[in-house]
Amino acid sequence: MMGQAVSGPATRMAFKPGPGLVTERPFHIYVVEDDAEVRDLVASYLSAQGLAVSAMASAEEMMQRLPRLRPDLLLMDVGLPGRSGLEACQRLRVEGDRLPVILLTGRNDEVDRVLGLEMGADDYLAKPFSPRELLARIHAVLRRTAVLLGSPQVGSASVRIGEYMFFPAERSLHRDGEVRVLNTVEYALLAELSANPGVAVSRERLLAASHDRKDRVTLRAVDAGVMRLRKLVEPDPAMPRYIQTLRGRGYMFVPNRREPAC
Repeated sequence: MMGQAVSGPATRMAFKPGPGLVTERPFHIYVVEDDAEVRDLVASYLSAQGLAVSAMASAEEMMQRLPRLRPDLLLMDVGLPGRSGLEACQRLRVEGDRLPVILLTGRNDEVDRVLGLEMGADDYLAKPFSPRELLARIHAVLRRTAVLLGSPQVGSASVRIGEYMFFPAERSLHRDGEVRVLNTVEYALLAELSANPGVAVSRERLLAASHDRKDRVTLRAVDAGVMRLRKLVEPDPAMPRYIQTLRGRGYMFVPNRREPAC
């Protein structure tokens, strides 16, 4: 429990991410906690500090939402019903997802904390905790895990897209000896889509992946970037085969099953 400190005026402090992370668009936090009282207190407090918050009660709901709208950080209780927070964190890491994770635990022993860190959590916080400390931990993890927009995904497998091979580590498309190096937006969009084959990826998520927070752009920037990608990889951009539009849901990368990735 967090006590009454959450709503007191003395605890109200602006969220200042520090050098290099000052932003126009608020950071988005998923709060996954089955205790409704704690969940509401945490969500209300973080919202009051200028963060965008999505609150949910289970890891299953969190996993369903992730493909549609990706947060900047996941704040998750260890003892969730069904799939635990530890299991959810482990699944993310096994799938290669480096989404920053802070685990919340109500236990005094070190077992959950050690397991959480071993399974890839970026930090943990034991209940009861101070709202100020929670905000400071979020601040620190966001600063530590910040990645330069458009950085190559070293170690990511290449993906066949029609006549092209997409190499994420090189930010490039290859075809018959021809190499096309993608710009930052093209690369970020294609990397996000190809990393989630057969999954609807929202325009909001694609915007967050391809544009810096201080860029004053709208969702139309995503549509324009997708249109450029289609002109590059689609045999007929007017009838897209690999990057398909899902009305009201975003875009989806549909690989050709007869053309397996290398």
